[in-house]
Amino acid sequence: MIAGIWLDVLDEIARTCGAHGRGDLLQTVRQKRVQLLDPRLRVLVIGESQQGKSQLINAIVNAPACPVGDGRTTVLPTVVQHAEAPSAALVQAPPPAPGRPAAALPVTGERTAVPLDQVAAGVAGTFGRRPGGGPAYVEIGLPRALLGAGLVLVDTPGTEEATALGAAGPTAAPAWADTVLLVSDSTRELSAGELTMLLHVARSHPNVVLVQTKTDLVPDWRAVAERNRQHLAGAGVPAPVIPVSAALRLRAAVADDRELNAESGFPVLIGRLQRDLAGKSDRLARAAVGVIARTVVEQLAAPLRAELESQEAEGQSGPISRLHAAQREVDELRRCSTRWQNTLADEMADLLSDIEYDLRDRTRQILREVDDAFDSADPLVSWDSFQEWLEHSLTEAAEANHEWLVRRCDWAARRVADTFARYGGDVLPPWSVTAPADPGDDLPELERPTVDRFTTSQKLISGMRGSYGGLLMVGLATTLAGMPMINPLSVGVGALFGGKSIRDESRQLLRRRQAVVKTAIQRHVDDFFVRVTKDRRDAVRQVQRMLRDHFTALTEELQEAIIRSFRSAKQAADTDAAVRDQRQREIRLKMTRLAGLFEQAQQLTGARPAPAPLEPRP
Repeated sequence: MIAGIWLDVLDEIARTCGAHGRGDLLQTVRQKRVQLLDPRLRVLVIGESQQGKSQLINAIVNAPACPVGDGRTTVLPTVVQHAEAPSAALVQAPPPAPGRPAAALPVTGERTAVPLDQVAAGVAGTFGRRPGGGPAYVEIGLPRALLGAGLVLVDTPGTEEATALGAAGPTAAPAWADTVLLVSDSTRELSAGELTMLLHVARSHPNVVLVQTKTDLVPDWRAVAERNRQHLAGAGVPAPVIPVSAALRLRAAVADDRELNAESGFPVLIGRLQRDLAGKSDRLARAAVGVIARTVVEQLAAPLRAELESQEAEGQSGPISRLHAAQREVDELRRCSTRWQNTLADEMADLLSDIEYDLRDRTRQILREVDDAFDSADPLVSWDSFQEWLEHSLTEAAEANHEWLVRRCDWAARRVADTFARYGGDVLPPWSVTAPADPGDDLPELERPTVDRFTTSQKLISGMRGSYGGLLMVGLATTLAGMPMINPLSVGVGALFGGKSIRDESRQLLRRRQAVVKTAIQRHVDDFFVRVTKDRRDAVRQVQRMLRDHFTALTEELQEAIIRSFRSAKQAADTDAAVRDQRQREIRLKMTRLAGLFEQAQQLTGARPAPAPLEPRP
């Protein structure tokens, strides 16, 4: 695989960042490009405090480059690189601009020479560092063949010191490193913090190595190494474990003991670094491009996916939802129209039935009182007062029935208006609470019925007819006793029978007069009922027509407003759908291109590309 392929992919990633308007990612990619084209191998040494990071670097270069012992703590990063003669300098950048994060290791800055005997103070941050300045690091130059081949070692502060002092942490700069060595001693297994650090670094860097130090202090360091490998496998971190002993390495260098040097484990570590240095322009570069491609593509795809989801959500809550709401309003108005028409018909039918029953009940009560009154009263004597009472009673019944009609009409109008409650406002007709004119005010007057009077001549004739029978009957009986037919006894009995005949005839005439009056009043009340019922029916039909016309006009008005809203919502929905579909096609095209770029970058490593978390959803 020639170097130009991964460089072309990296340039394509840079162009993609520029096309998406991500200047920050473009700057990162450009820095990565410069780093990968640099033939030097930058090795970043990270880990917790007191794990032997500085001594590890000293053992690699076989020189006391980094201060160790006497409780010294590394505060500033230490860069160990090749130089013709031993040298040291403090490099400090100017204060970072507001809103821009400081670089972990400044590329350029003010350089201050550090005497070799003051390197420990420089690393501790107590020599040459200008207060209020930007990030700083100590640069140490040594004439070593390994360093001359292009190896650059960077010692970092421990995680605890970096957090407490606000310095660049061990995971702050793996992006510009070519190889990352995480240092953990053999006295214990990997801690949770170290595993978290490994997971974080491995996500952004393809070349991570776990260096297990101080094997000379722990007899069962091999068991610790095996458990660490299991932890890494369980966490999904593809990092090899290389056990080493810096003390054995330095002792072997002094004694020139090859076996002791091999026992120290450093030949394996140095061989790994030399292979990384030799393969930087090919294997490491391809792996680095694959990692940066994943990082860039994920960051570019995240806002696109969020926008796509937002577009879909707007499709449910924007003009489309208003269109659906308008359609529901049209359907609801159609159902409302059916409901109010059924309600009006039912209420008017019930109203007619109730009004007629009420009037019938009131007239029957009047007729019962008439029957009770004329069972004993003589129409010839009490007609005038009775006629006044009857007219008053019928008028009162008509007025009460009419008042109930008005209340029921208003109640029916409100029942129909309730079906429009969801549209708000006062939908009652303005006349619904106004009483219609009472049609019972011009009822015909009750005429006095013609009844028979018991005249004097009628009384005389009735008396003579009754007395003749008594006189003849008693007279014949007394003739048997030798008395004449007309005698005082027969005359007295005849007079008695004559009076009885007059009384009987008088009672019969009274009953006939009462029957005639009752019949006349019954006909009058029936005429009253028919007339008033007809007027009530006419009034109910008039109210029904008024309510029908009013609510029909209201329905048409609402329908026109809803249809206008529906048309407006449909036009807006069509326009929004066209714009949204166009934007969704653009987003899916961009995500498809990102997916293609991701797969192209993953093919550089020769491995089957993992499913990209950026592919557009169907």
